[in-house]
Amino acid sequence: MPSPRLNEPVSPRRAHVVALKDVVRTYGSGPNAFEALRGVDLVIDDGEFIAIMGPSGSGKSTMMNILGCLDVPTSGAYVFRDVHVETLDRNRRALLRRHFLGFIFQGFNLLARTSALENVELPLLYRGEPSDQRRSAARAALDAVGLAAWESHTAAELSGGQQQRVAIARAIVTRPSLLLADEPTGNLDSERSREIMDLLTALNRDQGISIVMVTHAPEMAAYARRVVHLSDGRITQITGSAS
Repeated sequence: MPSPRLNEPVSPRRAHVVALKDVVRTYGSGPNAFEALRGVDLVIDDGEFIAIMGPSGSGKSTMMNILGCLDVPTSGAYVFRDVHVETLDRNRRALLRRHFLGFIFQGFNLLARTSALENVELPLLYRGEPSDQRRSAARAALDAVGLAAWESHTAAELSGGQQQRVAIARAIVTRPSLLLADEPTGNLDSERSREIMDLLTALNRDQGISIVMVTHAPEMAAYARRVVHLSDGRITQITGSAS
């Protein structure tokens, strides 16, 4: 499939959503070169829920940046559907992010004085969608995360768990093919963490959204179908099953 044009999304295809093939990411050069990823191979099927675990410096953040089209491999291939992401320029990677990827961050990254509904609308605003369609889609996303009654509240008026639910609604409002969650429960207590993980599991099960989550917590990784263990830039073990 040819690279996507700048004014149209990548054409989706069922099967693998992601394939990393011998991915290497090197920072610096010469004697100061550092290999953050060293020949990573990974296939993620549509509808999978994968957790990535490993100690600090293992390559988790680098892998997420590549999966999120924020960085590209030094060598190897990143295939999203039929598209070789490593061949795309910055604008085309941004187009792919806008249409097919959703992001959940540990720090929520909401606008504090903006309503929950307006926070969720933002990705659709960047896509240039009409206001009535943005509003309708944002309300549906808030309803999906159990916050329909809170749409007019600002982020500053919400609890941490509610803020993360708004962040999840913002991530799914574009109906992404792949949801990338970076320590989504890192700022929450145990009860709120379980609520968020139950929500992510339900979204994965009921809407078929593929999820890749970075976590340090084994009890959170247990929600995933497969757990990818990284160490020194390499996959050392994959536990669980895709089915």
